[in-house]
Formats: sequence, C-alpha cells, structure tokens
Amino acid sequence: MPSVVTTLALLALAALSGTGAQVIGLPLPYLNGPLIVSALVATTLPGHLPEGYRFPEPVRLVFIAIIGLMIGAQVTPALFAEAHHYALTLGAVTLFVGLAHGLGYAVFRHLGGYDATTAFYASTPGGLYESIEMGTAAGADPTRLMMQQFLRIIAVVTLLPLGLSLWLGTPVGSAAGLSLARAEVPWSDLPLIMLAGLGGLVLGRGLRLPAGQMTGPMAVAAALSLSGLLAVDIPQWLVNLAQMILGTALGMRFTGLSRGLLLRGAGLAVLSVAGMLALGLGLAMGLRSVTEEPVDVLVISLAPGGVTEMALVALSLSANPAFVTLHHIYRILLTVLVIGTATKLRNRRRAAPPDG
Repeated sequence: MPSVVTTLALLALAALSGTGAQVIGLPLPYLNGPLIVSALVATTLPGHLPEGYRFPEPVRLVFIAIIGLMIGAQVTPALFAEAHHYALTLGAVTLFVGLAHGLGYAVFRHLGGYDATTAFYASTPGGLYESIEMGTAAGADPTRLMMQQFLRIIAVVTLLPLGLSLWLGTPVGSAAGLSLARAEVPWSDLPLIMLAGLGGLVLGRGLRLPAGQMTGPMAVAAALSLSGLLAVDIPQWLVNLAQMILGTALGMRFTGLSRGLLLRGAGLAVLSVAGMLALGLGLAMGLRSVTEEPVDVLVISLAPGGVTEMALVALSLSANPAFVTLHHIYRILLTVLVIGTATKLRNRRRAAPPDG
C-alpha cells in the first residue's frame, strides 16, 4: 500500500510539473517537467520513499508502447519518396555511431576516469536499456552506467530543441505547441489502441527486438498504416499522460545517487553530447549538398537520443517526422548490434582456455 500511495503522489506531482513546464515553454514539457521533479525527489528526499521503492515497471511498459504506436503511425508511403537518399543518410548515421561512441568513450575514460568497461557501455549513442543490461552483465559500474545513459537522453532532448530555437529564432517541437497526436480521437478507439499496444509488446518480446517495448508497437502501427487497413490515432491527452509516466519513471532512476555524483555525471553528459551534436552538425553540412535536405533536419536525424522529441522538432520544421524517426530507429538498431557483437566477442575471449 505505501508503494501505491507513493506512485499516486508522484503522478500528482507529474501533472503539476508537466503543466508548469508547458506554461514556461520547456521542450517536451510533459516529459521534462515530471523528470526534473521526480529526480529532485529521488536525490533530495530518498528517506521519504518506501524502502526499495521502484516505479511500477508494468505501468511504464504500457506507456512506452503508446509512444511507439504514435511514432509507428507516422510511417506512411510518403516516407519512401526520398528513399534514393537513404544510402547516403543511413551511411552517415553508420559513421556517426562509430565516431560518437569513440568520442563518448574518450570523455568518460580519460576525463571522467571511468574504468574501460563502464566507459564503453556508458558512451553508446543509443540502445539505452540494452547498454545498461549488457554493461551491467559485463561488469560495468551499474550506478554510473545507468546515470550516464539516462543523462544522455535528458541532455539531447533538452539542449537540441533549445539550440534550434535560438538558431531559428522561434520555438520548435513541443515547445511550439506541436504534436504527432490528435486531440479529437473518440473514446471508443481506446480499446483498439490498447489492443495494438499489447500486440506490439508481445511482438517485441517474442522477436527479441531491440528496445522491443517501443519497436514492437511501432512495427504494428507502421504495418497497419502502410497496409491502409487502419490508422492508429493517439489522443493528445494519452500522449501527455504517457510522457508524464515515462518522465516520472526516468527521474526515479536517480534514487540514492549523491548530488555530487549526479552533478559530475551531468557535466560529463553535457560534454559528450555537445561533442556528438557537433559531429552530427559536421556530417549534416557534408550531406546538405548531395541530399538537398536542410541542415537542421539532418542534424535532428543524427542526434543521439530522444526519438519522440526529435520527431516533434521535425514536424515544426515542416519535415517528415517519419524520415527522422527512421534514422533514429536505424541508429538504435546499429548501436545495439555493435555492442551486442562486442559483448559476444568479449565473452568468447573470456571463455577461451589459456594457451599452453
């Protein structure tokens, strides 16, 4: 019972902080507002939480599926109109993943002083949950690994929209009041939405898809959209609720972390993300002349995190959000493939008998 009361209290704070963040124009307000408040609770008031409290995982998974459905619904035949550029842009993502991972590793290993295993898994430019799971199993410091991976997402979804807003002179993404959701979806559609989300979760788990809790529902919604059988429309209030749930769950991940460790980790995260964004900008400028895509659209397609917010920013730039999302899905899949292969090779070397 104490855990249920705590969860309800956190969600009440999430509603208030999400609304406040919307009023002040914070990017992705219903995610970032609850995230900030719950992180403050987790780091400054851990003694007021029930012993061993964790935000309910089943609740989080359900609402991750909602976000996956929303993104997957944007995959329409129009997405493939620019397919002739994909070899170049996806090639740039491939190069970005390798360079960004190396850059992040250098920051955490040489500036942060992390051991090699922790630095390797903490610096991945995607595959958040897979990086944490594989890294922990490989012997990385789980506290620092989890902290840096979550701080990477926070830094990207906060800094990039703010930077684009300053560059363009106008708010972008959710700060501009834009959304991929619909406000007028009837209540009678909710059972269908939940069924599609459940089917996506089962698909993601059954096929062991990377980030299956999101990519499974995304694949279901994309298949329905491309087939023309059904358009999975998500109401705005449900998307806002999903972001509040995810923001709260994300913030509570910092329970028990000291403020000193968190501040130091935040500094390293900002440094590594700034380097990754600069790398993305350089690649985007190189692609501009051969793809005719605007530099800002290419930058958000290469940014190392925040699939939902990057899609919202794309919408504000009159770009196809599915184009941006496709590149982020590829980035995540490629990153997971790279670290998965590295982990298998590492385990194989450990299991090999010594020479002689």
